[in-house]
Amino acid sequence: MKKIIIAFVGLLMLNSCAELQQVVNQLPQGGTLGNADIAAGLRQALDFGIEKQVKKLTLKDGFYGNSLVKILMPEELRKVDKTLRDIGLGSLADDGIKMLNRAAEDAVKEATPIFVNAVKDITFADAKNILLGNNDAATSYLQGKTNTALYNKFNPVIKNSFAKVGADQIWSNLINRYNKIPFVNKVNPDLTDYVTNQALKGVYTMIAVEEQKIRTKVGSRTTALLQKVFALQD
Repeated sequence: MKKIIIAFVGLLMLNSCAELQQVVNQLPQGGTLGNADIAAGLRQALDFGIEKQVKKLTLKDGFYGNSLVKILMPEELRKVDKTLRDIGLGSLADDGIKMLNRAAEDAVKEATPIFVNAVKDITFADAKNILLGNNDAATSYLQGKTNTALYNKFNPVIKNSFAKVGADQIWSNLINRYNKIPFVNKVNPDLTDYVTNQALKGVYTMIAVEEQKIRTKVGSRTTALLQKVFALQD
């Protein structure tokens, strides 16, 4: 017990990451908090991010109604948006943006199984580095483990979703109408790749939102395990 008290007092007094790392390493495995607890706490934090935030993105307007992740036209098509609005076709531009977001909402439904497997793979060594990292360290870890797999899952779903929700026809109509305007440069972007990357960005953004809440707000640590683990990085 005396060793545990000394360790926690030292944890509060030390400032450098290297010293803090040493304290965490010295916490007894059979005591109040060991490496397995730290890993379990981080898994739980990521699970909460997936459960509370990512699932919101799969709902209607999950992307479209969320200013943090709403997908806008790609840069090369911003002029399309402005020109269409200038000539009274704002509703067509709005429909085009809405369909991009609908496709992303459809694709994110494929994400959860990939995330679950990645979260299970967090090792003790990973956990300590994540805990002592930035406010989005767990999210960054998850992104590194899942980005390629998610892209490969999202891309065909978004391509099919464009057809299913009519986005392919709306965008074809939108771009064709724009390309008929005199003296404009013709555009033909790869919207599937663009929306896939924007959907991935949105997913990690929302997981990071939940992670930051848990790291910075004690009230967001809704389990005893989260309270014990994240007290180490306060």
